[in-house]
Amino acid sequence: MGRQMTIQHATLRQLQIFTAAARNLSFARVAELFGLTPGAVSFQIKQVEGHCGFPLFERMGRGVVLTEAGRDLLDHATLILQALDNADRRMQALKGVTGGNVTIGLVSTAKYIAPHMVSRFQAERPGVSIHLQDGNRREVNAMVAKGEVDLAIMGRPLDGEELLAEPFARHPSIIICAPTHPLADVPALRLSDLADSGFIAREEGAGTRALTDAYFSGRGFTPHIVMTSSSNETIKQAVMAGIGVALLSRHTVDLELALGMLRELKVEGLPLMRSWYIAHRRSLPLLPVHAQLRSYLLERGQAIIDSIQASHRALAPGI
Repeated sequence: MGRQMTIQHATLRQLQIFTAAARNLSFARVAELFGLTPGAVSFQIKQVEGHCGFPLFERMGRGVVLTEAGRDLLDHATLILQALDNADRRMQALKGVTGGNVTIGLVSTAKYIAPHMVSRFQAERPGVSIHLQDGNRREVNAMVAKGEVDLAIMGRPLDGEELLAEPFARHPSIIICAPTHPLADVPALRLSDLADSGFIAREEGAGTRALTDAYFSGRGFTPHIVMTSSSNETIKQAVMAGIGVALLSRHTVDLELALGMLRELKVEGLPLMRSWYIAHRRSLPLLPVHAQLRSYLLERGQAIIDSIQASHRALAPGI
């Protein structure tokens, strides 16, 4: 009588395929990711189900959903694959590898500064490949906590013991308007002067939205929000179109300010000064290249931002 097969007999490859299928809920998508046929993916899933003794997926119309056993196995498989990834990182670190890949999570505002930093870092280390993955603060915070990114460039992370974050540059926020706004040329404004202006705000969960809400609440001011958007670019265009004013990171609008396409309202108490942070998961070992990039930003991040702003000012009309 043969020995009974259990999940301990599943191969690493099978756990990787199962995990990808559980997250994508599409065997066809997993086939693309692994360079297999859908039939081969189905065969590997059936093998894992045979080891478990339970069905892991249930067909629902044209798709699949996880069964209770599938959800339980996903939790354990994720821990197993993560532990192996951590072990691989540690072994690579012991070898002193300086090349390789870095996945960086970016809050949406950071995309206006991060490519410049990455470009200069790669110029000194051409063997490094960078992948950028963006989202709002809540999403990027979750990416770091789950180990989905190696590092993150963001505002202050949400509370949590999983993240280790250090500030590396100043991050001012201002209120912007169209050049034709009636208050555009007023040299000194109070927040109450904007009571009749419509505001365009970021979506819930964005760091800029949290800052905006806290700033207005702390001053007893209730803005008249006429539009919300998850895109800084859309907000800028809406402000240019005269729909309203907006509180945004200066780094988001620095070029448009220099070119005269937007104006900064001189409101008392502004700019609001925050910091940019470089963050990573506390329990996730940093490979040498990750640690090098982190140190690079801590040492040079502010100087790179200053140089970006200087290049924008050089484009201003009349300069």
